[in-house]
This record gives sequence, C-alpha cells and structure tokens, in this order.
Amino acid sequence: MEFTWLIPVFPLLSFLLLAAFGRQMKEKAHYVGIGASLLSFLLSLLVLFAEIKGGEYIRNDFRWINIGGNPVTFGFEVNPLNAMMLGVVSLDSLLIHLYSVGYMHGDERYPVFYQYLGLFTFAMLGLVISPNFLQTYIFWELVGLASFLLIGFYYYKPEATAAAKKAFMMTRIGDVGLFIAIILLFLYTGSFDYSIIFNQVSAGTIPLGSLTLIAILIFIGAVGKSGQFPLHTWLPDAMEGPTPVSALIHAATMVAAGVYLVAATYPIFSTSETALWVVAIIGGFTAIFAASIGLTQTDIKRVLAYSTVSQLGYMMLALGVGGYVAGVFHLFTHAFFKALLFLAAGSIIHALNTNEIYEMGGLRKRMPVTFTVFLIGALALSGIPPFAGYFSKEMVLSAAYEKNFLLFLIALVTVFFTAVYMFKLVFVAFTGEPRHTSEVHESPWVMTFPMVILAVLSTVAGWINTPWFTPFGDWLLSNTALTGIPSGEAHEGPLWVTLASILIALFGIYMAYLFYRKHFACPIVTAFPFLHKLSRRKFYVDELYDFVFVRGLKGLGVLLAWFDRFIVGGMISLVIRIVGGIGALHARVQNGQVQLYGAIVFFGLTLLLLAFTFFAKGVLG
Repeated sequence: MEFTWLIPVFPLLSFLLLAAFGRQMKEKAHYVGIGASLLSFLLSLLVLFAEIKGGEYIRNDFRWINIGGNPVTFGFEVNPLNAMMLGVVSLDSLLIHLYSVGYMHGDERYPVFYQYLGLFTFAMLGLVISPNFLQTYIFWELVGLASFLLIGFYYYKPEATAAAKKAFMMTRIGDVGLFIAIILLFLYTGSFDYSIIFNQVSAGTIPLGSLTLIAILIFIGAVGKSGQFPLHTWLPDAMEGPTPVSALIHAATMVAAGVYLVAATYPIFSTSETALWVVAIIGGFTAIFAASIGLTQTDIKRVLAYSTVSQLGYMMLALGVGGYVAGVFHLFTHAFFKALLFLAAGSIIHALNTNEIYEMGGLRKRMPVTFTVFLIGALALSGIPPFAGYFSKEMVLSAAYEKNFLLFLIALVTVFFTAVYMFKLVFVAFTGEPRHTSEVHESPWVMTFPMVILAVLSTVAGWINTPWFTPFGDWLLSNTALTGIPSGEAHEGPLWVTLASILIALFGIYMAYLFYRKHFACPIVTAFPFLHKLSRRKFYVDELYDFVFVRGLKGLGVLLAWFDRFIVGGMISLVIRIVGGIGALHARVQNGQVQLYGAIVFFGLTLLLLAFTFFAKGVLG
C-alpha cells in the first residue's frame, strides 16, 4: 500500500521520456508507454487485492503549504472506491496503449500520441488517489488539458481543433462550479481534506442550505466532465480524435471522473435530499435524451458517444436515487464493454477508412473476431444476461423503482432505446450485402488481443455482485464514513423489474431486426417525421447554443465595440479637442508681442473697473 503513489508516477515518467527523446525513438515509442502502463496496472492490481483482503482505509500525506494557518497536504489515500478505479483505469489504459500500436502505426506523430496518452493516464490516476479537494482539482484540470491535446491530435483538421476547443471551454464551465464549491468548503471547515470535511458534515457544523449549494456546485463540475445535459455537446464532437482516444475518454477515464467525483463526495450529497433530486433528474433526463439522439445517428463513433452520455446519465440517476452501489457498479462494468465497443469500432474504421455505418455491411464473415466482440459488447450494453451490463443495469432499475416510478419508467424506456441503436449498428455494419469496395481483412493481433480481453471482462465482470461471489456492494460499503450511507444498503428490486428489463431489451433488439435487417418502416417515423428530424439534428441544441452564446456574445461584442468607439471614444476626443483648443488659444496669446500684452492688460483693467462700478452701485444704491 505504501507504494501506491508510484502508480501515477510511471505514466508521468513515460510522458517526460517521450517528450525528451520521442523523436529519436520514433516507431519504438510505444515500448515506453506500454511498459509504464503495465507497471501501473500490476501495482494497481496489488493494491486492489490488498484492499479486498484487508478492506482498510490507507492514507499517506505530507504538509505542503499553509493557508491562513491551515495546513494543506499532498499525498494519497486508498479506499474501496478508488482501489477499484485504479484497477479499471490502469487496465483500460494498458489495453488501449497496446491497441494503439496497430491503429496508429505509420502516423508521423506516433511518439507524440504516446506522450499525450502518458500525460492523460498520469492525470487520471493522480485524480483517483487524491485525498483532498485541492489535489483533486489540480489533477482534474490536468485531465482536461490532456484531453484537449488528445482530441485535437489531428490539429490540421479544422473539425478536430474545433472539437478540442469546444471540449476545453465547456468543461471549464463546470469546473468553475467545482472551484466555487471547494472555496466554500474551505471557508466553512478550514481544510481541503476529504476526511476532515466529511467529519464536519456528519457533525452538522455546516448549515444544510450551504451543503445543498455546495453539493449542486460539485455536481455542476461533474456535469461538465461527464457530459450531462446541458453541457453534453462537447462529448460527441470529441470523436474527432483518434479512436483509441475515444475509447480512453469514453470508457473509464475522463467522462467517468464526474461520476467518480459524485461517488467520492457522497457524504455531502447524502445530507441533502434536494441535491440528490437534482442529480437524479438531470441524470434521468440525460439518459433518455442522449439515447433518443443515438437512435438516428449514422456515424458509428457518434452512436457510441451518445450511448456514453446516456449511460453516464444512468449512473447519475442511480446515485441520485440513493443507489450508490448501483451507480458505482455500472461505472465498473461500463468501463469494459464501452472500451470494447470503441476499439471494435476502431477495428472497422481501420479496415474500411469510414465511420458511416451505411458504407459498411457484410463484415461478419470478413472480420469474425471484430464481429464477435462487438456483439458481446452490444449485448452487455443492452442489459442481456449473463453479460456484465445486465447485472449493473438491473441494480440501477431497482434503485430507481424504489425511489420514484417516473424515473423508473424513464430508465426502462432508455433500456429499449439502447437495445435498438446498438443492434442497429450490429445489423447494418455486420450483416447484409457489403456496401464498400475496399479489400477487408481482420485487424492484426495487437488490436484484436485487447478486444478479446475486454470481451471476456464484459461477460464476467458483472458476476462479482451475485450470490455466487462475495457481493461487490458489501465490500464497497464497508466504510460508512466514506459513503455517508449505512453498510449493506444495496438495492434489490422485485423479480418483475428484472424480467421487464430483459423483455424490453429483447423487444428493442427485435425492433432493430425488423427496421434494419428486414427494412420495415417505423410507424412512429412515418406518422411523425419531424421527430426523426429532431433526433437526427440532435434537437438543435448546438444551433441553439450557437445562436444564443456564440452569435449572441458576438453581437454583444459588436455593440460594446460601437459604444467604446463612438461614446467613450467620442467623449475622450471631445475632451482632447477642448484641451487642445484651450492650449491653442493660450499659445496664440503667448506670442511675445508687447503691444498684445499691453492690450490684454488694458482690457483686463477695463473689465475690473466696470465690475467694481456695478458692484459699488449695488452696495450703495
């Protein structure tokens, strides 16, 4: 446990080495990145096993600086939540590093890509083990910086640079909320440390109204990072980066950071029913909203991107309704099958050089490994047993059912939408006649091997929270001080909830078969074509933001520029002219001619005499 701090150090060293010697290494740069990721994963695995065996809270830090007499520490902590995250993040990072050897081979900036991957992995692992809010915020911003570099990796493409800037700016909006929350917590407690803040929260030293505000501000930070409505629009655009980047950002790292933050600060949220309702409502709406957009997209990566937004909404919904274990468990399983789906999509794109599903078709026989793993990922995401997604989705539905029936119905409809758009990808891309002319072959083993590992995990990862194994929830809730909820409060809904979710998912798969394999017309689209257009255009959210914020602020800037030029500048010009006129008059008067000076003296005396005469008459008269 005492060497946990080394876990983020290894990828940091890979970043520094590649920054210094990447050009000389060229195509061998991946050895540094993969080696560092492997060391981080092995150490994370040891820490995870030690935490499972001991179930202890480990903390090690040192005094960094003093703020107003209050010590600020820097170090690390290990608890069940972040031990799990360490294993998931480091494993996904390792597999994506390995996959990138085949996908990015031949790119002229190959060493730079691994350099950025190292920086991103370092930032995410550092965030996970942070024991206080200040350290968390430092790594939180580093994650944003690294994602900006990765999304904009193809800097010569205008779409990539625009997507990188959009991601950076929109996540900064959420970060302001988190920053204000951290300041408020420090003002109330005099500390940034999680343990001290949680103790004071449980002791009731912070007013409930302030806790509600702080929790909502923390959630705003999570909304930005995890792509929740209304700050979700950056996440689908992030697909402009290389596909391994999409897998890294959308699986268990950047977008999961927001969900992790809410889970890590749950003792604050659990004191405020209002804050939890905000989390649940935003999460539920995001889940169904993003899923409805995913139904009509034809770019395979964008469908998966909106799926990620929807699943993150699912996790937030679970946390908001009190399903702490359900939300974290879905975060755990989602990390595997979403990374798998993105890597499988990358395998197709690598073979065909297109993202459009209607330019694919007939890939089942030509790319059998890719088809098999993609099908496993689609089944897991749709919630079909015995795949991992079934177990975590069932817990989310059970938690929602216990709290609010409307949210439960929203979650059920989302299950249906998810099955439809995922098997739309399966039927259109892998079945039917080929709609491409290029020679297609299976990806090399360096790409298929990570996908096979993730396919196995997407199948078995959900089994850890079943009666046949030591329940994941009991271990996760073993330390009440870190969760704010009593041990053993894992949700178990009625049997009909489980059956309903399975049947609805199967019905969604059947509908996808009818629409995209048998080419039946969708009656809803036929009756209400505007709904299809709304979904296809992403409900015009981007256009609304462009009109209100981009054009609106540009118009305001033009107005302020006019005001500055003609009003402020005009007043300044007027003052300058008056002063200049007075100066010119004074210069004309002071011309050195004695006769002019004498005339001025005579004129002045005349004025004085006249004034004195009138003044004297007024006094005497």
